[in-house]
Amino acid sequence: MDRYVVIGNPVAHSRSPEIHARFARQTGEALQYERLEAPRDGFGAAAHAFFLGGGRGANVTLPFKADAFAFASQLTPRARLAGAVNTLAARDDGILGDNTDGAGLVADLKGNLGLALAGARVLLVGAGGAAHGVVAPLLVERPARLVIANRTSARARELAARFSALGPVEGTGLESVRGPFDLVVNATSSSTHGESLALPDGVLAPGVVAYDMAYGPSAEPFLARARAAGAAANDGLGMLVEQAAESFLLWRGKRPATAPVIAALRAS
Repeated sequence: MDRYVVIGNPVAHSRSPEIHARFARQTGEALQYERLEAPRDGFGAAAHAFFLGGGRGANVTLPFKADAFAFASQLTPRARLAGAVNTLAARDDGILGDNTDGAGLVADLKGNLGLALAGARVLLVGAGGAAHGVVAPLLVERPARLVIANRTSARARELAARFSALGPVEGTGLESVRGPFDLVVNATSSSTHGESLALPDGVLAPGVVAYDMAYGPSAEPFLARARAAGAAANDGLGMLVEQAAESFLLWRGKRPATAPVIAALRAS
């Protein structure tokens, strides 16, 4: 039976095994999918051992998306553009790295939440591996404005410059953010680490859609703050399922239906 894993640290909370088990039943595919926690300084060794042992593919979560980019021997165009990898697939001539995060985010925002991104004013908070994967797909949707904000403003400006040819994108420090915005996306790991997100007052407000790319308890501090400010609050469970479907397509050649899986996860 073909083996797949999700690699991260921490990773015990991941719902990816349940998602891919549902995809497998839905599509009639036989596979085994487990969690693999790698040491924070040992991603390469853990991934190498997994694939050497016959593993066929891996999803990659925090904090290893840059490590996975370096590990892959081949890259899809969207992974190369992002500079980060969240999906690895064994091929006869090496390990292919892909990035399905952006496709997953856009699919959830548009298909599941019904948001119109064309002409929208979007704030993306964070400039790490999670943010790298979604900038280009967001710009493809032709927002009126995409602002990348980060605690270290230089990293935000560097990320914006990387994608400046694709659309109206700018980078700034968190303390310098000025609205209004229609959509605020949290791509940081602040909640996971129990840290507060230093957004200026007024960024989250009635009429704003707040979206955390994390899900479950990790997303709750940001979402609670958004709700308190009158914003509509959404976690990233739908994105998780949508990006997983993109990974499943890469691995198995079949794209599963996501709506019933999202509904089942919400219900449980």
